[in-house]
Amino acid sequence: MKKNSLIMALILAAFCLDACHFKTKTDNKKLNIVATIYPEYDWVLQILGEEKANAEVTLLLDNGVDLHSYQPTAEDILKISECDLFIYVGGESDEWVEDVMASANNKDLVTIDLLETLGEKAKEEELIEGMQGEEEEEEDEGEEGPEYDEHVWLSLKNAGIFVDEISEKLQSLDAEHAETYKKNAEAYKEKLLDLDKRFEEVVSASSTKTLLFGDRFPFRYLIEDYGLSYYAAFIGCSAETEASFETIAFLSQKTDELALSSVITIEGSDQKIAKTIIENTSTKDQKILVMDSMQSVTSKDLKTDISYLSIMEKNLETLEEALK
Repeated sequence: MKKNSLIMALILAAFCLDACHFKTKTDNKKLNIVATIYPEYDWVLQILGEEKANAEVTLLLDNGVDLHSYQPTAEDILKISECDLFIYVGGESDEWVEDVMASANNKDLVTIDLLETLGEKAKEEELIEGMQGEEEEEEDEGEEGPEYDEHVWLSLKNAGIFVDEISEKLQSLDAEHAETYKKNAEAYKEKLLDLDKRFEEVVSASSTKTLLFGDRFPFRYLIEDYGLSYYAAFIGCSAETEASFETIAFLSQKTDELALSSVITIEGSDQKIAKTIIENTSTKDQKILVMDSMQSVTSKDLKTDISYLSIMEKNLETLEEALK
């Protein structure tokens, strides 16, 4: 939720830092780009290609903090206020951006809001059968507008849309290398399309069309791309960590009813809920599989050979196993 007083205090602190910050944007001719989450960061690097040496690209959420609980530091706000291009997800988790943008003393700052870019393709959060709702949301129901599923990056089809948008913005900011950015974006989109087709082939070849998550469920965009259905303990942005008896019983029953060979969790899970679901099935022999939502990437991870595509390829392997 939005914490106005905290954000305003951080903005004031950022201004104090700026007063002592002697190296300003005018001292550095490199493109300065700030991305909130890892997929955005990686897409930028892929589009920059050989020109990435002439750009400074910052990943804000680089210590494994969850998107839904992140609050910017004064240093983060300063980075945003000085950059040329700021890319963020949008939605309720990024409500802090509104205050930062309103106070940023940078009229030339270009922004990309992923949810806004997606437009009518953005999906509202849904509470399906068996899923445990959050008490706070139930109490506030009807008082606010629709809340959108923010995990838009977990669709290869959406990724192509975002890559186009980032490429266009980079071309407008750096006309000298516009053709390079355009060429790199087109080549990368071909890789996205190829992987997308592989997902379609795996789903088409399987008789199982349902996934069951003993965890939060941030993969709605992905599963709807390929006509799959799902059951889960919580919605993707839920802060809940304990499932009720009713939720466990329902998911265990569905696992038996659909003869599922696995229960899925997301990265970083303690797998407690998944294990309890399995313990309450008739066979008690389901595997626990992990799908990566890319919400826990750290600075240490950036030093490895991971990429958005490599993570999605591993998710494809997990999906193929889950659909057996």
